[in-house]
Amino acid sequence: MNAPSEQTRAGSGSPSGSPSDPVADGSGRPDGLARLLRARASWPVLTAAVLLFVLSSIRPYAKDRIGIDNAVVVRAARALLEGGSPYADRRFLYLPGAVFAALPQTVLSERVLFYAVPVVTGALVAAGAVLALRIFDVRADSRLAAATAVGIALFLPFHSLVFLGNWTAASVVAFPAALLLARRGRWSAAGAVVGAAIALKPMLVPLLLLFVLARRWRALGWAAAVLAGVSLAAASAMPRPGLFFTRTLPFLLHGQDAYARPFDAAWPSVLPRLGVPQPPAFALAVLAAVVVLYCAGLRWRSGGEAGVRLVECGALLMLAAFVVSRPSFLNYALVVVPSLVASVVVRGAVVRSVWFWMPLVPQLGGVPWPGLDSAPRHAFKDIVMFGGLAAVLALAAWRGRNRGRNPGRTGGLVTVRSGDYSQYRESAAAAGAAESLPDRK
Repeated sequence: MNAPSEQTRAGSGSPSGSPSDPVADGSGRPDGLARLLRARASWPVLTAAVLLFVLSSIRPYAKDRIGIDNAVVVRAARALLEGGSPYADRRFLYLPGAVFAALPQTVLSERVLFYAVPVVTGALVAAGAVLALRIFDVRADSRLAAATAVGIALFLPFHSLVFLGNWTAASVVAFPAALLLARRGRWSAAGAVVGAAIALKPMLVPLLLLFVLARRWRALGWAAAVLAGVSLAAASAMPRPGLFFTRTLPFLLHGQDAYARPFDAAWPSVLPRLGVPQPPAFALAVLAAVVVLYCAGLRWRSGGEAGVRLVECGALLMLAAFVVSRPSFLNYALVVVPSLVASVVVRGAVVRSVWFWMPLVPQLGGVPWPGLDSAPRHAFKDIVMFGGLAAVLALAAWRGRNRGRNPGRTGGLVTVRSGDYSQYRESAAAAGAAESLPDRK
C-alpha cells in the first residue's frame, strides 16, 4: 500500500509568506477585493494614471521659485567646494553624507535644476510606491497601482514634496525598500538601506526600533555601521564639521525659526498655537509618542500576515516620531502612506477600515477648507492627518494585542492527506513568516 501523499501549505501562502496566495489572510478563502485590485489594469486606465501622476509632478513649473529645500543642500555642497563649512548655513540640517551626495548637482545650472528637481522627486516617489506594492506581490501594472498613482497625484503632501525638492524623497524610497527586504528575509540588507537613508537625512531613525523588536541585531549593526562609516568619512573630508553640534543641532531642537515653524505639524509646535502652554504641549506630545511606541510593540507581538505586520509596525514607529519631533512637515506622510495603502490586498489590514481614510480626506488637492488653506494654517490639517493615522493604527494594535496568543484567530497550516482535509492553527507560522526566515544578508 502506497504511503498517503501529503502537501502542506503555510498560512502565509509560501515559504516567503507570499500574500498573493488565496490563503494569505489565513482564512483559506480567496479575497474578492484582493483579486480585484491585483488584476492588471487596462492600458487606457494605466495611461491616464501615469499621465495624471506626471502632470502633478511638473505642476511646480508654474511657480517662479521651486526646489527650495534641494537648493539648500546644493548650496552646502558648493560651500564645501569653495573651502567653507556646509554647516555655516544654519538651514542646512542634514548629516555630512548629504553634502557629498549633492556634489553632482553643483555642475548643473539653476535652469537645469529648475526643471530636473520636480521630475526626479516625482520619480523617487513613484519608485517608493512600486516598492510598497512589491511588499505584497502586487504588480506595477495592477489596478491598485493605477489607483495609487492617481491618489498620490491628488495628495497634497506630494504637491509639497515636488515643489520643495525635499530630500524626504530618499526616505520615501528607503522605507518600503527596507521593509521589502525584511519581508524576504534579507534583514542585514534592510539594515544597510536604513543606515544609508539616515546618512542622507536622519528621518528613518525610528525604524531602527523595528530591528530591536524583531531582535535582528545583525541588521541593527549594519544600519549603525553604514551610518557611522558614511558620516565619519564625510565629516573628516570637510572643514569644521563640529558646527553640526554647536550650530545646526540647537537650531533643530528649538524648532527652527519663525519662517519654518508655521509649517511644522508636530504637537509641540501646533498645540501652543491653539492656546496650550509650551510645557504641557510638550508633555502631551511625549505621552502620545510613548503610547504609539507601546502600540507598535503590541502590533509586532500580535503577529499576523508578515507584510502587514512589518508595514503597520514600521508606520507606528514613524508616526510616533512625527507626533513629538520637531519639525514634522506635510510631505513626511509620503514615507508611510503608500506602504499602508498597498496592504489593502490583505484581509484584516487596518487600511481596510474607513477610519484610516478619514484623516487623509483634508489632504486631497482641490478640496477647499475655509480658514485652513493658507500655508501658515495648513499645519492644523497636517496634525489631524498624523495624529489620526497614529490613533487608528494604535487602536487597531491594541484591539489585536491578544491575536498572537490565540491560535484560533490566526492563519494556520493546512494538511492534505489522501483527500481528507484537516486544519491546524499555528499562529507562529503565519504571524512570524518574515521573522522566522534566515537572514540571507
